[in-house]
Amino acid sequence: MEKIKKKGMPPGLRVALSLALFYLFLRFIVQPPLPFSVIFMYMAMAVAGAIMYLTLFFDIKEVIVNPIYTFLGGGVEGGVAKGGRYALLVAMPLVVWFGSYQKFNKEIQPPLDPRVIHPAPPVEFTGLYNPFNVEDKETLRKSVADGKEIYYKNCIFCHGDLLDGDGIFAHGFNPRPANFQDPGVLPMLQESFLFWRISTGGIGLPQESTPWSSAMPKWEDMLTDEERWKVILFLSDYTGFVPRSWE
Repeated sequence: MEKIKKKGMPPGLRVALSLALFYLFLRFIVQPPLPFSVIFMYMAMAVAGAIMYLTLFFDIKEVIVNPIYTFLGGGVEGGVAKGGRYALLVAMPLVVWFGSYQKFNKEIQPPLDPRVIHPAPPVEFTGLYNPFNVEDKETLRKSVADGKEIYYKNCIFCHGDLLDGDGIFAHGFNPRPANFQDPGVLPMLQESFLFWRISTGGIGLPQESTPWSSAMPKWEDMLTDEERWKVILFLSDYTGFVPRSWE
């Protein structure tokens, strides 16, 4: 096949710019962001197509090899070519420096603290029901009011006045106190589990839950069973989220 010649921008440069624009499109325009493996696959196909295009329609030596040789060897003394050589001379060590800097300037991260999300409670805590969750509305309202008072005397400092886990001490804990306003907390947990976690706190968790960084104290040493059950009633009443039951 007879090779063709075109005036204007050199074909090699035109193809290189097209590949660069195609990469920027895949990297920054396409949403959701593509994983690196997919970008690499598309770029490999694009490069293969570009090589086929150049070899079919152009003389590779004339459109690619000779311009590079002329540019680097100083065969062209024009201002653009000369400035480009200086720019390349400065850019190459900067690229190497930046790559080395990125490689060795890693942000120090604390070691991973693996833990289970919801450890299983002991047998004696399974299948429990809140004895204060009764049908009599007046009695239930009184229990909720008692739970509110208990919460704001003991739990507000960590779990916050809005029950969102943003109390005045919350920022000092990792993990942060539970956010009861999150629909993925109370509706996903059983009443007996909540009662157990409140009762035993972080230090009362079973061995299989180690390591567990919960800073919650052992409330069974400070609150009665009735007070802990009433707090659970208040959590549900305030947030509108009902914990799961054994039914």
